[in-house]
Amino acid sequence: MSFPLKRILLLLLAAALLAGAGWTQRLINHDRDLLGLTQVQPLENAPPVLAFTTVALGGFRGLISNALWMRATDLQDQDKFFEMAQLADWITKLEPHFVHVWLVQAWNMAYNISVKFKETSPGQFPDRWRWVKAGIELLRDDGLRFNPNETLLYRELGWFFQHKLGHNLDDASSYYKQQWADEMARVFDKKTPNLDELIHPQTAEAQARAKLLRETYKMDPEFMKTVDEQYGPLEWRLPEAHAVYWAALGLQKARENPTRIKEDDLITLRRVIYQSMLLSFHRGRLILNPFAQAYEFGPNLAIIPKVNFAYEQAAEEDQQNREHIKKAHRNFLRDAVYFLYTYNRLADAAHWYKYLSTQYPNKPLLEGKPDSLPATLTLDQYAVARVQEDVSDSGGRDRTQGIVEGLLVSSYRSLALGEDGPAAGFRLLAQRVWEAYQSQMPKQRLAAIGLRPFAETDQEIRKLMLDPQGGEPAEVRAVLRSKLGEPPETNAVPAGTNAPPEPAVPR
Repeated sequence: MSFPLKRILLLLLAAALLAGAGWTQRLINHDRDLLGLTQVQPLENAPPVLAFTTVALGGFRGLISNALWMRATDLQDQDKFFEMAQLADWITKLEPHFVHVWLVQAWNMAYNISVKFKETSPGQFPDRWRWVKAGIELLRDDGLRFNPNETLLYRELGWFFQHKLGHNLDDASSYYKQQWADEMARVFDKKTPNLDELIHPQTAEAQARAKLLRETYKMDPEFMKTVDEQYGPLEWRLPEAHAVYWAALGLQKARENPTRIKEDDLITLRRVIYQSMLLSFHRGRLILNPFAQAYEFGPNLAIIPKVNFAYEQAAEEDQQNREHIKKAHRNFLRDAVYFLYTYNRLADAAHWYKYLSTQYPNKPLLEGKPDSLPATLTLDQYAVARVQEDVSDSGGRDRTQGIVEGLLVSSYRSLALGEDGPAAGFRLLAQRVWEAYQSQMPKQRLAAIGLRPFAETDQEIRKLMLDPQGGEPAEVRAVLRSKLGEPPETNAVPAGTNAPPEPAVPR
């Protein structure tokens, strides 16, 4: 066989082998994609350095990232979190679909690095907030950009809002909430959130705020409204609402990609939702305190029916943890009855007390008192016993603040009805609850987790009840003003005139 002919045959054979390899590779990529083993699609909108490393290094980037990951693990064991942060950043550039690195790196920033910084002045923690915010942004802006269907990332992002920002985790927790409320004030124009305004912006200013929401905070106002209708009403300036949003978005992504999702992942997302809704129930009402120039929080009683439904749904779907969920559900119902009663919503309190008695007839209502069954206590007896229980054992800052506010509301409403005796009793009880909580707190912790001054809380409740734009009915306000020595109301805002804007967000 001549050399030219041999060359032609070899070239044809090479072409056939390459075509066969390409065809086989497409089948392999298809199967790997179905099984979720890898993501063969090219990265979209990736920065140049990331696009270069993921293409140019090929399979070697896995070996390099493994070596870096082992080194990062050693640094974590040695509490060298700053050095670990740099290595984790390299790993995410080498392996952007390695989900665990995003989780560990974000947690490292928000939890391990942030606590290394102290307050710069009383109550001010800008360095801590910078690292907490960086952890949130890493998951939201980068991790989800390269892994939009990974439920673990949605769960972790929701957890950061629920736990790191929502809970009173450390001395900076109030600062975190204030900073997040300030950021959301930019989106909502320092007013009560109006999602319709952002869904259909009518002005250039509203369009700019809608763009800020979508591009900076990566949130869709239409989906926010869907979440609010399903789980709310939520206060979107508070972190609990955002925890619910990201967990709900994770559930939606799971429904769109059912073959890639484990049932346990869905359970953790639902857990973030009902736990965050519980937090919203306890402190999901945002109040601007003009005395302290800061936000304060109160109970969101409007969300009670949906929190109840979320618990029942979770208990049905998570059989493995059903007993734990049912216990949490019972505790929620106990609090719901108690809060409604202290806010003088007696009909609602009676409704949920009956529901609690039906669902858990053989469970005690009071801690440490096994004979306190629903059949043995009236609603009034239970409410009084709960006040005594909280005064003696303390029910936590948010719960106690809600109790004080509710007792003051009951006091003013009793006063308007001419029941001076109960009015004085409610007020005295509110003062005693406040004193008992404050007396149990170490002096060095009062600034961080103490209650608002009683006089300020009293003034805030009085202002809310006398407010013509949402307070008590006009006739009740008139009686209250008379009994409190307040002058009569001035004329309402004339027709066609805009109502006064809400106070600016404190800086």
